[in-house]
Amino acid sequence: MSKVEVRIPKLGMSMQEGHLVEFLVPEGGRVEAEAPLYVLDTDKVEQEIPAPSAGTVHWIAEPETDYEVGALVAEITADGS
Repeated sequence: MSKVEVRIPKLGMSMQEGHLVEFLVPEGGRVEAEAPLYVLDTDKVEQEIPAPSAGTVHWIAEPETDYEVGALVAEITADGS
């Protein structure tokens, strides 16, 4: 099975962590590459984060929780895997 890790991105030079506000795709739901996956709030901006690839979403993180930059929040199982 081919899996793609989804991590908290660094959206600014001084960003150390972000607040995962909500999931935009349910557990086990299908997402297209570059489609909005979740909402991340930082000290400067609230932004929809796009999916890095198409496939089925498995959430590891919890909404309404703070995570450090680079923290693993989900895995996407690639189509056909």
